[in-house]
Amino acid sequence: MNLTVVDHPLLKRDLTILRRKETPHGQFRKTLSDAAAILAYEAMRGLTMEAVPIETPLEASTGYEVADEVIVVPILRAGLGMVDGFVRFIPEARVGHLGMYRDEETKEPKDYYSNLPGGIATARIFVVDPMLATGGSATQAIDHLKARGARRFTFVCLVAAPEGVEALQEAHPDVPIVTATLDRELDDNAFIRPGLGDAGDRIFGTNP
Repeated sequence: MNLTVVDHPLLKRDLTILRRKETPHGQFRKTLSDAAAILAYEAMRGLTMEAVPIETPLEASTGYEVADEVIVVPILRAGLGMVDGFVRFIPEARVGHLGMYRDEETKEPKDYYSNLPGGIATARIFVVDPMLATGGSATQAIDHLKARGARRFTFVCLVAAPEGVEALQEAHPDVPIVTATLDRELDDNAFIRPGLGDAGDRIFGTNP
């Protein structure tokens, strides 16, 4: 299974804050960004580095710079809450956007927006969305990117359901998944249990 569940004390703490139903949206948004940074740190371990000559205050030495072009692609709208966690480490990263919503009757994702930077064929792409539930949006997002020439992916989420992991890996076995937790199951409405509710509503304060 091409799945990494990141085990970190601070991530466990942040996930607890995010799960609590009484957490206000401002704290939810900040905590999600902090949790995304921990996930980003782990997800970017495989970046290609290049050696560069540098001068310390005492002598010549060798340093390292990121050689990969990095593109972060949030799945709108909830994925926006994870972008800052990535760009705090790679400020020069470019950000694409894929808009999808879930049809509440069929539970299937529907496209409504795409805006991607150039160079995706050679870039390291991190597709981000807080929830991997049915796997439909993640699969469709990667389908979309592959159709435009992209080849080097990691999917990063905060909470994953076994059904979503299975669906994404069946469709795209070449795409690693990095998450903070693998939850128990999906319910009849395709919400992750125990989960944390609707991440988009909780990020933006649009929940009832």
